[in-house]
Amino acid sequence: MRANKRGYYEVLGVSQGASEDEIRRAFRKLARECHPDVSRDPGCEERFKEVNEAYEVLSDPTKRRAYDRGQLGGPGIGGFGDFQRYGFEDIFDAFFNGMGTTTSTRRRARRGSDLRYALTLSLEEAAFGCENEIEIARWEHCSACGGSGAEPGVEPVTCPQCGGRGEVRQVQDSIFGRFTSVAICPRCRGEGTVVTLPCKRCRGEGLEKRTRKIKVKVPAGVDDGTQVRFPGDGEVGERGGVPGDLFVHITLKEHPIFKRQGNDIVMDLPINIAQAALGDEIEVPTIDGTGAKIRVQPGTQSGKVYRIRDKGIPYLGTNGRGDQQVRVKVTTPTQLTDEQKELLVTLARSFGTEINKFKDVFRSE
Repeated sequence: MRANKRGYYEVLGVSQGASEDEIRRAFRKLARECHPDVSRDPGCEERFKEVNEAYEVLSDPTKRRAYDRGQLGGPGIGGFGDFQRYGFEDIFDAFFNGMGTTTSTRRRARRGSDLRYALTLSLEEAAFGCENEIEIARWEHCSACGGSGAEPGVEPVTCPQCGGRGEVRQVQDSIFGRFTSVAICPRCRGEGTVVTLPCKRCRGEGLEKRTRKIKVKVPAGVDDGTQVRFPGDGEVGERGGVPGDLFVHITLKEHPIFKRQGNDIVMDLPINIAQAALGDEIEVPTIDGTGAKIRVQPGTQSGKVYRIRDKGIPYLGTNGRGDQQVRVKVTTPTQLTDEQKELLVTLARSFGTEINKFKDVFRSE
């Protein structure tokens, strides 16, 4: 052992009985402090070599046992060689990224993109379901080459750069040993094959944009803002991946009579004061297209709601329907005949109310 050199344990600042984790943590700390790219200490380069040399031995169980028995020459004998050729980032990338563990980067099958379509429906179509034909533009496999990207009759060949693996490997030496980095092959882009004669129709892409007419079946009970999913009707997947889905976004047109409130249908029913006072039986329209009768009770006030059971919107994905709510609106007449005015004045008097406005109108009184 050189007289001017410290022992490996002393270099790392650990005891002889230190665990592997303690040795590793000490090395990380010191390597950050004394690396020539970081430290301004004039002696940092020599210290950095000393730290790495100590870690090379103490991190290897076989070398450490030999060192402890005095079978290694100690600091300054052997070592890693020229540490200057490793940058600070190289050292810590190698150390913290798994000490040489590699992961395959070959491109896998990829699911196709989803598509969205806005569909406007009437309230009746949304209530009872419908089937619509829509047009969508989407990427599909090229009709000429079938998605291979090669001119018909010409098969793709194995990529000469990666040998069909779809990835290239580069071996790099570091202070921790030899490491292999893996990247997508730049020539075949991970496919493993290359096209020598690209398809003229798709220019070697394997895809083309097409406009398709698709029949979509909208279930009963959808509401404004509902999204209906149609699996597999999106764009084609890559490298054998499954196609995406089509999402149809529902928008409802305004109805001249009905309004939707959850699964109930609401409508206003204008009635005159005689009907409100005396009661009446009135037929009202329903969303089914047929009429339904309601009995207006005598003395009904404006705003009174009558409910017709099971005449509303069907529940989405299950049985049953909401109701139809008929909201009464008592209307005040704006144009009256003289006879009607006289009758109303008489009615008012019977209630103990004198209508002063009509004193001069009915001279016979």
